Amino acid sequence: MMKRFNLLFCCVVAMIIFGVGASVGTRGQTKGSQTPDASTMRDPEMEKDSMHNLDVARQYFKLKKAYRASLARCEEIIAGNPNFSHLDEALYLAGESSLRLSEHRGKQAPNIAPDKLRSDAREYLSRLVNEFPDSRFRKSAEEDLRALGGVKPRAEGKQ
Repeated sequence: MMKRFNLLFCCVVAMIIFGVGASVGTRGQTKGSQTPDASTMRDPEMEKDSMHNLDVARQYFKLKKAYRASLARCEEIIAGNPNFSHLDEALYLAGESSLRLSEHRGKQAPNIAPDKLRSDAREYLSRLVNEFPDSRFRKSAEEDLRALGGVKPRAEGKQ
């Protein structure tokens, strides 16, 4: 009787140890992945700062029609935090702000040539479509890209 109990106890302990070890070893990985995903490489302070900038960019874009200010906030996020959890939205707002500035819409005058703004809009929106296929902003981005010459293909060597 005691031998059975000891054997059962050892099996339970082994299952717990190996079960916990297996789950710890795969934390932050996607199925079939050997490296951590972007969410485990995010700096909490940068994430917080980027989220604040995105909130401000949304306000500039939606409420104030201040597209130049919205674009500046989004460009700060895109350049400074490439692993931001809402990068797709930052790319979308940057593209939409650039496009609207090129059309002389909004309350702020553009400080960049319209052709450059359209080119930038195409770049931001293409990046959104190419890098974030499941984004809720993809459909709208694709619609705007039709008027801008379509989605730019990914550069060689980029995923």
